[in-house]
Amino acid sequence: MSKKVAYWPGCVSRGFTPELHGSMAKVAPLLDLELIELDRACCSGAGVIAEHNQELADTLNARTFAMAQQEIRNGADLMMNICSTCQGAHSESQERLDASAEYRAQVNETLKPDGLEYTAGISNKNFLWLLVEEIGLEALKSKVKRPLTDLKVGPFYGCYIVRPKSRIGIDDEHPRDTYLPLVIEALGGTVIDYAGSHKCCGFPIITMNTEASLAQAGRHLGDAKDADADCLVTPCPLCHLNLDLQQPLAAKAVGRKLDMPVLHLPQLVGLALGLSPKEIGLQRHVVKPTSVIDWTTSVVGSVG
Repeated sequence: MSKKVAYWPGCVSRGFTPELHGSMAKVAPLLDLELIELDRACCSGAGVIAEHNQELADTLNARTFAMAQQEIRNGADLMMNICSTCQGAHSESQERLDASAEYRAQVNETLKPDGLEYTAGISNKNFLWLLVEEIGLEALKSKVKRPLTDLKVGPFYGCYIVRPKSRIGIDDEHPRDTYLPLVIEALGGTVIDYAGSHKCCGFPIITMNTEASLAQAGRHLGDAKDADADCLVTPCPLCHLNLDLQQPLAAKAVGRKLDMPVLHLPQLVGLALGLSPKEIGLQRHVVKPTSVIDWTTSVVGSVG
């Protein structure tokens, strides 16, 4: 039986990196997911808008939540996103909105002309969480057509999906800051531990301190390379931008060769479920994943 989700891809995955949005669309039916895209939803604000105008950020996100709730009333099971940054910004807004009926009513007044109203308590999950908590690792494993045999994958969470723990819902029952390795293993890959897996990619400061941002990204990529990873996987399009798109500049910032492919989570899942590299847009990456991966049989990390 398919699961319906009110789907928020985020603006980066539809703009800068459309291969991320496109790969999710290809992967969904293979996971028995029906995506009901919230195509009129706006940017989550990425935490930046809230720094300048908190009510504006909360109103924008309440609008998205209200649109998702309309779909949930029409049969969707929950709201899903493929962006860690959106998850963080959404969770922050939701925490404020759900905490105060008075504030929620104030925000809903702004939404009223569009016939929208946010009711406290929406379930909004990143694709990573949904894989583990809704689909389940055993069910995911059963759908694998091309195991990621011998592929050494470094998980990269980014910051917005692992902190603060209470807001993100990380607890003993939901150890969400451990899910990426579980998914990599379910897909048949080998998990690589390295220092930067739970650290910020540097994107949030790239316009304020470009050199520090690039050095941050370069350190994480270098740490993964030193740990012998073939590639990184991230649930965040903004991390993907800083780690892949900016990688040539990051290499200069840290003064070393990196050449570390970075895959978005739906792309890694798609590979294991049998999709071709072209179907999930790997040819669009700055650092080509095909440089370390042989697609002829199973997925095998290159030698040397």
